[in-house]
Amino acid sequence: MGAAMLLLVVAVAGGVVLLGRDPRSPAGAGAPRTEASGSPSAGPSATPTEPPRMKVARAATLEAAPTCDTGTGAITPATIAIPGVTRGSGIVTPPRDANDIPGTPPLSTAGKYLFAWDTAQGTRPGDAAGNVLLNAHTWPDGSALGNALLAHLDVGGSVVVLGEGRRLCYRVTERVEVLASDGLPRYYDLDGPPQLAILACSGRRLGPGNWEKRTVWFASPVPA
Repeated sequence: MGAAMLLLVVAVAGGVVLLGRDPRSPAGAGAPRTEASGSPSAGPSATPTEPPRMKVARAATLEAAPTCDTGTGAITPATIAIPGVTRGSGIVTPPRDANDIPGTPPLSTAGKYLFAWDTAQGTRPGDAAGNVLLNAHTWPDGSALGNALLAHLDVGGSVVVLGEGRRLCYRVTERVEVLASDGLPRYYDLDGPPQLAILACSGRRLGPGNWEKRTVWFASPVPA
């Protein structure tokens, strides 16, 4: 998607296409896209590039070292901060489409810098099990949040989720890239350990809303 992939990462103006929701189905077919046909185009062979200096990718570190929350229980997330990627990107909760595919951020300039959180999954940050599904747009001109994630978020990176006066800290444990046609069924895991699953389109842009691959970051809670 112009943003995140739900194999995450959706047909939107950015460039994120999500994966199919049901682990039993091909996780690439019918996936939502995060790139709209009217978005800037770099041609069929374009690949995500490092985004220019902009508000979503400007900070190399958070203003202050985050203190992980010591409370227990789930929260409703409001913003996500990732050192080197974003000081604090907002979160939207679009509904799933008619094929039960998670929605993506709006196809707009503002939507380029937002995360989409799939509330239909039923998992919130702070829950005891299951994946919190997030996605962001990847744009062919390299200017969206998904591009910044691809350029700067690797294993060991920090992700801080803020909401309800609390901040939950996560550490990226795995970065996986798969062909869109192959998918990644475990992206939708409900029974495994608690973690964030962040998706964005990657690889070659084959056409509007059509990217060759999906990249997923799995991030586990950091003990307080």
